[in-house]
Amino acid sequence: MPTIFNKKSKNNGEKIRTKKELGLTSALITLIIMITSMLLTVAVLEKEPHIPLMIGTAVAIIITMLHGYAFSEVEEMMYKGIRHALPAIVIIILVGLVIGSWIGSGVVATMIYYGLQLIDPRYFLVVVIVLCGIVALAIGSSWSTMATVGVASMGIGLSMGISPGMVAGAVICGSYFGDKMSPLSDTTNLASGLSGVNLFEHIQHMFFTTIPALVISLVAFFFIGIRFGDKNFDTKNIDEILTTMQDSFVITPWLLIVPLAVIALVVVKVPAIPAICVGIILGFFAQLFIQGDSIVDGLTALQTGYTIESGNELVDELFNRGGLESMFYTISLTLVAMTFGGVLEYSGMLTALISVILKFAKSTGSLIASVIVSCIGTNFTCSEQYISIIVPSRMYAGAFKKKNLHAKNLSRALEDGGTLTSVFVPWNTCGVFIASTLGVSVIEYAPYAILNYTVPVISIIFGYIGFKIIGLSKEEIEQNRKEEEEANLT
Repeated sequence: MPTIFNKKSKNNGEKIRTKKELGLTSALITLIIMITSMLLTVAVLEKEPHIPLMIGTAVAIIITMLHGYAFSEVEEMMYKGIRHALPAIVIIILVGLVIGSWIGSGVVATMIYYGLQLIDPRYFLVVVIVLCGIVALAIGSSWSTMATVGVASMGIGLSMGISPGMVAGAVICGSYFGDKMSPLSDTTNLASGLSGVNLFEHIQHMFFTTIPALVISLVAFFFIGIRFGDKNFDTKNIDEILTTMQDSFVITPWLLIVPLAVIALVVVKVPAIPAICVGIILGFFAQLFIQGDSIVDGLTALQTGYTIESGNELVDELFNRGGLESMFYTISLTLVAMTFGGVLEYSGMLTALISVILKFAKSTGSLIASVIVSCIGTNFTCSEQYISIIVPSRMYAGAFKKKNLHAKNLSRALEDGGTLTSVFVPWNTCGVFIASTLGVSVIEYAPYAILNYTVPVISIIFGYIGFKIIGLSKEEIEQNRKEEEEANLT
């Protein structure tokens, strides 16, 4: 370590480490190097994003240590970042298992089979949004919804000849609407809890930005579906798929009990993880006793995924997937991304960036826009939607108090900018999860994730025009003043 960062103690001659504050320059250098390497690797060379994130992490470590931090301290920053992602990693593992289990048991095939017979392709995309929205609202998880109903919807849509990007966009719109508005959602509870806002007040306040975006999405997909359905609907192709699935799986309505049981458990407030585990177990036994497969086949579907050779290319593509090992890519990327995010957050580099942004937030509109931009930036740099809520919530709480704005304006902006935009970042945990689960890249589905980019725009517009921007009451203003005075005295 250079001696400029150390000094000797007068008592024992030991070196005492002197730390320097990491400012804007350090943060910009780190981000520029990471983003440049990411663009070169992903966009130009068409390779995976792991290495660019590791390069960014290495740069962040070096800069942090040059400012006087010991490696042990930097190491702890990385571990703290990873800890943020541990709940997500558990869900990712279970999703791999549930996909393998439900495909092997014929659950997914049954949902696709009846879906193809019951749903008009012209209105399919609208139905997907509504269905995913209802399920996500009930269970509070966009990921679980996409891994179950979303996977089935992708199968039905592809069978109808609809673009995978369109179907994935509809799945994402519905899933994130339900997740955002559900009292069971972890991000919804996180945003309201960190802002000190009552959960149901927070949800009620989000209606004003989310419902208009949902209406826009439904109208857009209605017209897309009509145009697409009229031009591309192929009855012969669907008949072939139905016949192939009947030959490959035992199709029975009884299999629908498996997903309905999972939904019912979550509705009665059973936590998502044990509910999903029940779904995995039911699927495993359904594969043994309904499909007639062996225990080895059931375990293989859980570990490496289900495999099928039906002779129909589309059916094989739909059902050759799932399993724990299919999620290893997602898990590894999540771990790498969170090490980078951990160093950025706990070294103070992220704080330095947001502090600069805060200087330009003079009006209410610019303040709300700053929160949303900060959330989007955090999604790109730290690769995790939880951090995009946590960090800005801490940074902007004081600014909203100073402007005498109710905290629910902040909590809404956090979700509008953080939760919804995470899907547009290929190396974010959400972007990676969607690509792994639905089999569609960010570039393909991004134009059709209409709700996810419409909500932030509406939120910013409302901030500038003052629509549904709630101020503090006189009593609340006085209470804040007293608290500030007491804090200054101490």
